[in-house]
Amino acid sequence: MEELFSQIEIDWSHVWQLLLNWYWLPLFVLYFGVISTILIENRNPTKTISWVMVIVFLPFVGLILYYLFGQKFRKVKRFQRINREQNRKLLVAWEESLSRMDEQLEIIHQRIGMLSRVFDYLKNEKLAFFSLNNRVELFINGEEKFPVLLKRLREAKKSIHMEYYIFEFDHIGKQVLAILEEKAKEGVKVRLILDSIGSPQVIKYLRKNKPSYPFEAFLPVTFTSLANSNYRNHRKIVVIDCQYGFVGGINISDRYINQPNQANYWRDTAMAVEGIAVNNLQIQFWNSWNQTEGEPFSLTEEYLNFNVAHIPERAAVSFASSDPGSLGPFNMEAILLAINDAKERIQLCTPYFIPSEQLSTALEIAASSGIKVELMLPAVSDSYIVQHATFSFLKPLLQRGIHVYLYNKGFIHAKTVCIDGKLAFVGTVNLDIRSFYINYEITSVVSDEQYCKRLEQQFEMDKSASDLVTLFSWAHRKKWKKGVDSLCRLLAPLL
Repeated sequence: MEELFSQIEIDWSHVWQLLLNWYWLPLFVLYFGVISTILIENRNPTKTISWVMVIVFLPFVGLILYYLFGQKFRKVKRFQRINREQNRKLLVAWEESLSRMDEQLEIIHQRIGMLSRVFDYLKNEKLAFFSLNNRVELFINGEEKFPVLLKRLREAKKSIHMEYYIFEFDHIGKQVLAILEEKAKEGVKVRLILDSIGSPQVIKYLRKNKPSYPFEAFLPVTFTSLANSNYRNHRKIVVIDCQYGFVGGINISDRYINQPNQANYWRDTAMAVEGIAVNNLQIQFWNSWNQTEGEPFSLTEEYLNFNVAHIPERAAVSFASSDPGSLGPFNMEAILLAINDAKERIQLCTPYFIPSEQLSTALEIAASSGIKVELMLPAVSDSYIVQHATFSFLKPLLQRGIHVYLYNKGFIHAKTVCIDGKLAFVGTVNLDIRSFYINYEITSVVSDEQYCKRLEQQFEMDKSASDLVTLFSWAHRKKWKKGVDSLCRLLAPLL
């Protein structure tokens, strides 16, 4: 027996020696396979090189990062298939609305000229129904949005559909949950979608307490689906009775409600819409619901409303949306189209600025052609890496005459663009690669004189709480800060 154990020990030592000598072979095959997959996907060259560098120079860790955040082949194909199926279902309603949309597009062409091409683009890509029969309301911060939202929820008669990235179990969150439970018991059809990464506490609470209405966690992350963590539903949508809709950057959280003289001021923007445009938000919710395990529902007359008799032609409203399965970065393309058609001024506000080459080039060309371009960013971000990556993109903008403001009253989380005081974007879209290509995002596109005027006025107010960055001061920052900016920029395509 002792001789047998001795033989086994000798065998295991040989195996160990073999592994030490040939461990590189399976690793080589694994690395070769992963890098080949990245190349076959035909990504943006910059992103391809970034992932290859991460995998090569961060052994093992790079492979894990790629598994969690980089791979997309199978998942994106699934998203694209779902999009095609859902678009086919909407084709009949789309064809029936074409003549009305064309008539109203002609009216908006006369009002705002070339900027109306954004609405043409959204219609031609079949992204959203266009209409003039809408009322819109702009909300500055949660203290303006939440009282209106709670009122509309309490008045709901038929249906409530909500889709949020962050929904916290705090004071405002508990208020909303209580109303949803009450309305569901009254017979109102309530459905709730929460992002698995953004709202874990409320998802856990709802699973434990079994509400009277269906709710779904969007792309839940488990050990076998860790790659899901890279695809997040960043949208914030509410649709009530298919009459009232809400969208913007404000999540369900107390942090968005500012108290007098509080230290951590949170500056954000959202909007409400009433009219035909609400159908677009309903469709977006329906699209998201169909990508969960929730019981399907049909977009019948109960959930769509094209009756325009009670709302005169006023606000032109459409929506740009995109997700990992989109044929293109539609949010970015709509913004680029508006920037290219600007005549006087462009005001952009974003908490995260990791621009694509197309966006940087469009802004630089606009500024060089004499258009006043203003970009507002937080002076202090909630992400150290993203902030320093953002700072690495500013020097070329400053050199071309773009006015950059760093908001220092608190954290500015608003995602807005206003062009010539005639066309405004308010939604969930940050001006970064993740919002353009990876997340589920949506932004409203609005042309309404009073709405745009208030957005411009708010931008001017925010400028008074910001520092204007000069090219001289930026060029003379401490070298170590520039170094950190450059290091963080290497991760920009992956953020």
